[in-house]
Amino acid sequence: MTSSQTAPAAERRTDVDLLRVVVVAGLVLFHSALVFDARDDFYVKNAETTGVTMVVTVLGVLWAMPLLFYVAGLAARHSLRRRGPAGYAAERLRRIAVPLVFATVAIVPVPQWLRSRADPAHQESYLEFLPRFFQVELDLAEFPFVLQGEYFETGHLWFLVLLLTFSLLLALAARWRTPPRLGERMAELTRRRGAVLLPALPLALISMILGLEEEYAGWSRWAYLIFFCYGFAFAADERFRQAVRRDLRLVAACGLALFAAGVPVLLSAGDDAFTASAPLAVLGRALYGAAGWCWLLAILGFLDRAPARPAAGPASRPPRGALCAAICPRPCCPCTYCTSPSWSPSPTRWCAGRRRSRSSTPSSRPARSS
Repeated sequence: MTSSQTAPAAERRTDVDLLRVVVVAGLVLFHSALVFDARDDFYVKNAETTGVTMVVTVLGVLWAMPLLFYVAGLAARHSLRRRGPAGYAAERLRRIAVPLVFATVAIVPVPQWLRSRADPAHQESYLEFLPRFFQVELDLAEFPFVLQGEYFETGHLWFLVLLLTFSLLLALAARWRTPPRLGERMAELTRRRGAVLLPALPLALISMILGLEEEYAGWSRWAYLIFFCYGFAFAADERFRQAVRRDLRLVAACGLALFAAGVPVLLSAGDDAFTASAPLAVLGRALYGAAGWCWLLAILGFLDRAPARPAAGPASRPPRGALCAAICPRPCCPCTYCTSPSWSPSPTRWCAGRRRSRSSTPSSRPARSS
């Protein structure tokens, strides 16, 4: 794949744009609710807390962040085609790494400082706290969050850390090998009803084995990689979109059933349900992972509407000569088909006759009279 390759103009998904705006706005309400939540260890806490907030916010946690990674994978597909691996990596570093570094230095330490001041033993000023915040060590086991410290964190910017990592991995894979055509194979498979549910199986498996990470919005960091890859492979394929619209009721019903069964099982497994190996915890995480894919597809399928077909008539016809140029192997000017007053876009009969006339030999034609 080279940067010289040109890709067709991508269709603008206004439904996805609107949904992304709603999700980002909802994140403000979500984090505001954590101030009143009795379970989550947020930076600041209200004097009175409740457990109702967690029950309400889990409805958004199930699909909101997966949606952002799914849409990011869709955007990566078009950007990689247009810029090539090197250009795509440079663009991601410029648009993600630079804001990430700036915010980590200038913004992220503030909430950590506020949290530390809740302890009466730590009442130092912000400037006195900063050196302790940047006391870090390298921990490759936490990849891609390899910088760890007692107070250091990326905070709400963990999304950018994962997105930058996934983007660079994609660019590296595309540099050495053309990305596999997983989307095309899956699109062929989606001719069968219900096949769009199959990608839920890897998500269920990852949730079972690796667990869920509460600090990363209730999903494993590697589950987000799966959502990113799904967006890259499936989201731009019209056949997959048609299959989602076709199976929308089935997908929605499965999502509701998996959620209704999985969340109670997960909650009944106790406080360690996100990582425990107890049978109830493992089952609940598997149902949760599969439900997330179903909810994501159901929401996208509900908002995604097939484009309206243009009404039949002269205004909807392709330009005269365009069909002939695309179908006939040789130039055909003047073309009686294109210049006919009763012209209509159905050139099959005309092209067959045209090929027969070209295949005839001069000896078989009548001699011109003198």
